[in-house]
Amino acid sequence: MNAWNAVESAEFRGPLDVTRAATAVLDAQDVVIGWSPAARQLLGYPPEEVLGRPLRTFLPAAEAAGRAGAGRPPEASLSGIEVRTARHRDGRLLEVALTSCRLNTPESGTGVPARIVVAAPLAEQQLWESQQSMLGGLATQSPVGLGIYDTDLRLTWGNAAFIREIGLPLKDFLGVRAEALYPGGEFVTEGYPRTLDGVMQQVLDTGEPVLDLHFVGQQPSEPGPEHVWSCSYYRLLDARGQVIGVCEDAFDITDRYRAQRRLNLLVAAGRRIGTTLDMTVTAREMTEVAVPDFSSLVAVDLVESVLAGEEPGARDGALPALVRVATRSAGDPPDASPHDPYRLAYPPGSLPYRSLSSGGMVRGESTMVVPLRAGGDAMGLVTFTREEEPAFFDKGEIALADELVTRTAVSLDNARRFAREHTAALTLQRNLLPQHLPEQSAVDLAYRYLPSDDRAGVGGDWFDVIGLSGTRVGLVVGDVVGHGLEAAATMGRLRTTVRALAQLDLSPDELLSRLDDLVGQSADAGPDDVATGVTCLYAVYDPVSRHCTMARAGHLPPAVVDPEGGLSFPELPAGPPLGLGGLPFESLEIELPVGSLIALFTDGLVETRDRDVERGLRLLGRVLTDHDRPLDELCDRALAELLPDGPGADDSALLLVRTRELGVRQVTAWELPAEPAAVGRARELATRQLREWGLPELTYTTELAVSELVTNAIRHASGPLHLRLLRDRTLLTEVSDTGHTSPHLRHAASDDEGGRGLFIVAQLVQRWGTRYTPYGKTIWTEQAFPPDYPGAPRTGG
Repeated sequence: MNAWNAVESAEFRGPLDVTRAATAVLDAQDVVIGWSPAARQLLGYPPEEVLGRPLRTFLPAAEAAGRAGAGRPPEASLSGIEVRTARHRDGRLLEVALTSCRLNTPESGTGVPARIVVAAPLAEQQLWESQQSMLGGLATQSPVGLGIYDTDLRLTWGNAAFIREIGLPLKDFLGVRAEALYPGGEFVTEGYPRTLDGVMQQVLDTGEPVLDLHFVGQQPSEPGPEHVWSCSYYRLLDARGQVIGVCEDAFDITDRYRAQRRLNLLVAAGRRIGTTLDMTVTAREMTEVAVPDFSSLVAVDLVESVLAGEEPGARDGALPALVRVATRSAGDPPDASPHDPYRLAYPPGSLPYRSLSSGGMVRGESTMVVPLRAGGDAMGLVTFTREEEPAFFDKGEIALADELVTRTAVSLDNARRFAREHTAALTLQRNLLPQHLPEQSAVDLAYRYLPSDDRAGVGGDWFDVIGLSGTRVGLVVGDVVGHGLEAAATMGRLRTTVRALAQLDLSPDELLSRLDDLVGQSADAGPDDVATGVTCLYAVYDPVSRHCTMARAGHLPPAVVDPEGGLSFPELPAGPPLGLGGLPFESLEIELPVGSLIALFTDGLVETRDRDVERGLRLLGRVLTDHDRPLDELCDRALAELLPDGPGADDSALLLVRTRELGVRQVTAWELPAEPAAVGRARELATRQLREWGLPELTYTTELAVSELVTNAIRHASGPLHLRLLRDRTLLTEVSDTGHTSPHLRHAASDDEGGRGLFIVAQLVQRWGTRYTPYGKTIWTEQAFPPDYPGAPRTGG
C-alpha cells in the first residue's frame, strides 16, 4: 500500500467501513451466520467457534456489560453509532463502536440473514470522526481562507472563509486567476516573488512550501483600504503522485500588521528622536520618523521663547508666537536640506489656533494637531496631515500620535533646558575670559577661543596675558575638567586667582604651587569640585633679558619657533595637574631671540575624536613654521587646519605671542656700593638720565623715590646695589639688593624718627611693589608720563 492509499483508507472510508471493519451477519434470532476475518482479528474468535452461536457470545447484554464496564453507561451514542462493550475470546472486555443494518430479505427465520453488525475499536472511530470534523471545520468554520488552484493557477475550490473574503458566490469566480482577484496586490516579504502568480508558480515548480508571506492588497469585496494577509502555499498531488495544483492558506492580519507597524514606529522614535540636545534637530528627527510611515506631511512649530531656552508660558494672556522649525512631506528626498526656521501666525478658527488656545488635540478630516507638552504650557504644535486613503486617523493612530509627540516633547524639553544652561554658561564664560588684551611692550599677541560644540557644552579652557613689573609679561593657558556652568565658574575663579598671584611677582613654579594649594583646599571642602585635575601653563617673558621662564601643571608644553623657523617643544617638566598633589613644580628658563614665536594652547585644539595629540602637534607645528605671517593670520590658519569642521568636543584656546626686546635707549642700569654716599650718586644718575629722556617733570618724584629705596637697601641689606630706569609706557624705577626682606608701608607716629619715606613715595607714584629673585629682591615704582610726552599713552580719538 503506497502513501496515498494509506491516507485514503484511513481518512476517507473510516473504521466502520464494511470493507475493513469487523463484520458479523445475524439471522432473526441474533445467531451468527457470517464472520469476517476482521471480526476474528478484533475479537479473537475463529469462524468455527462463533458461527451458529448467539450474539451475546461476544457482545453481552446491556445489563451484563454495564456491570462489567466499571461504572460507565453500558450503552451510549457516538454520532448515531452505538458504544458497546465486547468480550474478547480470551475474556478481555473491549470498547467498540458498533452499527447495524437490517437486510431486506423475503423471509426471516433461523439461518436466514436478517441484519449485519459492523464494529471497530472505539478509539479508532473517535479519532476518525475528529479528523472528519476537522476537515468539515476547515471547509465551513475555519477563519483561515483556503483556496485550491489548478496548475494553470485558476481557482477550483474555496472554503467558507475564502468565499466571505471574496464577497461573491463561489460559482461566480471559479476558474478566475489569483492575479485577477487581487489586482495591484503584492508580496512585501523579502526574498520571494512580488506577485501571486510568481509565488504559486515557484511552489508548483519546486514543490517547496512557503509559509507566512505577507501580501498587501485591496479586499475584492471592499476596494479602497489596503489589507495585509499572511499567506502559505503548498503543492497538491493526486493518488498517482501527479501535481494537480496548489493550496493557499490566507489569514487577514491587517490589525496585527498595523499594530506591529505602530510598535516599530515607536521603537524607531525611541532610537532616532532626541539624539542631540538641539531643538531644531530633534524636531527634524520627529518628522523623519513619522513620514511616510505614519503621515504624508508633518510640521513642527515651537513657541519662540522655547527656542531661546525660556519657559513656554504665554505673556499678557496672548497666544505665544510660533516658529516653524521642521517640516517634511512624503515627496521630499531622503537627503533634503532642512529649511531655516521662520515665524508664522495661524488665523483664528484654524486647527493649530484652536489647539494652541485649548491646549488639547484637535482633529479635522485628514489633519490632526497635537500640542507638544512636557508638564506645563504647550511648547509648540505638531501637525499631521494625510493625503492618501484612508485619510482619517483611527483610535490606535491617535494614541500613537500622542505617544510620538510626548516622546518628542520630553526630548525637546531636555534640549530647551540644555540650551538655557548652555547660553548661561557661554555668557558666563565669555564674560570671564579676557574681553580685550591690552598691548604689551614685551610681545605682539593674537588669540582665538572656540567653545566646544553643542553636544559637549561649554567647557572651562582659559588664557590670559598679564602685565608684570619691569615690562615683563605673564602668559597663561589652562583647562578645567568638565563642561557647563560649573566648569565656566571654576575657570573664572582660577583665572582671577592666577592674576592675583601674578601681581605678587612669583616665579612660575611658585605661582603654580600656590594655585595647587588653593585648589587642594577647595577639593577638601567639596569632593566634587571640578577644579581638581585642572591643567595650567604659566610663563613669564622679560623683554630686557629676553629670558622666558615657564612651568606647567599637567598641561601640554608650548611650541616655540625661532626667527629662522626652527620648531621646538621645550622639555618642560610636566608636574601634576592642580589639586592632585605629589611632585613639586619645576621651572625652565630659556633665552629667546627677538622675534621668536611662542604658542600656548589647550588640548582641544590638537586632540579630537579621530586624531591623537602627536598628530595634532605636528599639524600645529607645520602651521607655525610659517612664522613670518601676521599673528592673526597664523591663528586663523591653525584653526582651519586643526578644526576644519568647526568646534570639537572640547574647548580650544590658542595664544600666539612674538617676542620683542626693550631697546638700549629705553633701559639704563648702574651698580652702586652699599654705603651712604651711594644715595647722592643714585639721585645724580637718575636726574641726568631723565634730562636725556626729556622728562624733567618727573625729576623731583624720581629723586625722592631713589633716595628712599637706596637708603632702605643700604640700611637693611648687604652687597652691591643696582639701580635701573626703564622708559616704556611708563617710567619704571627699580632698586635691587641681596636682601629678602620687603619694606612695609605704615603710618608713622608723630614722635617716630623714620617710617615716613615709603609712605610719601607711595602717594607720589602710580604704583609700587616688590619682586623676589633667587639672589635677592627688587623694589620698583611706576610713574605716568606727562600728557604731552611723546611716549605717553593716548586716549580718546
